[in-house]
Amino acid sequence: MQTNATGSNPFAASPKRDPLFSRLGVFLLTIGIVIAFFISQLLGVYVTGKLLLPSTKNTTAADVFFFGSNNGTVVSCSVIISCVLLVAISVAIIRLRGGRSRQYLALKPFSWAVSIRMLGLLLIFMIVSQVLTYFLDETPLAFVDPLYQSVSSVWLLVLAMVIVAPLYEELVFRGVLWSAITEQFTDSSVRYHGELVASVVTSLIFAVIHLQYGLYEISTIVILALIFCYARFRSGSLLLPMLLHVVNNGVAMWQYLAQSV
Repeated sequence: MQTNATGSNPFAASPKRDPLFSRLGVFLLTIGIVIAFFISQLLGVYVTGKLLLPSTKNTTAADVFFFGSNNGTVVSCSVIISCVLLVAISVAIIRLRGGRSRQYLALKPFSWAVSIRMLGLLLIFMIVSQVLTYFLDETPLAFVDPLYQSVSSVWLLVLAMVIVAPLYEELVFRGVLWSAITEQFTDSSVRYHGELVASVVTSLIFAVIHLQYGLYEISTIVILALIFCYARFRSGSLLLPMLLHVVNNGVAMWQYLAQSV
């Protein structure tokens, strides 16, 4: 990581360039990415389910999806498949539009000073979230129970949920979509209008796609996603929100495993 004491907005110092996508293109991109997100997950579950679940003559596609989505090994493998597919799709789209994926996705070093502040903000969020979860008697990780009980190796589940899922989720939401939406509003008279619009839109979409959670959990995911967006904005790098996402999922998984022992 490089040192940048100011932690200034990277867009302000970047040379002006034409948007990679049109307004219509961004809308279609958003719809397409969300569809690709779900299809990649379904495809991953189906492929690994067919390979790993006991097969019978009467097994249907619905059976594969039902039992596969509750099997830790199948879900973990499907997450890895989704990651490969979505990374490939994202990079291909950027290159087809004539962009450079590393630059467009902001895959570059970030400031130590900014990272420490963002880790502190994430820590505050996690503490407040834990307090609310306790007093409201919520169980946000209940969906992990069948996965944990059926996975062939706990480390496979940890790899998928703590490392792989955050990487491709950040690449899609704080990477491709955040950049595409932000550049549409850079000419606005409102300062940082593009970053604000991109943060709100991508955070709402990010929360909604987590269908395994209830209303309380989705609300906290919106706030968490906004923190990731802020980290993307302040650091000018996608790597920092990736790191924060890994830390958040890692702490959550550690708490779950500690309670399950």
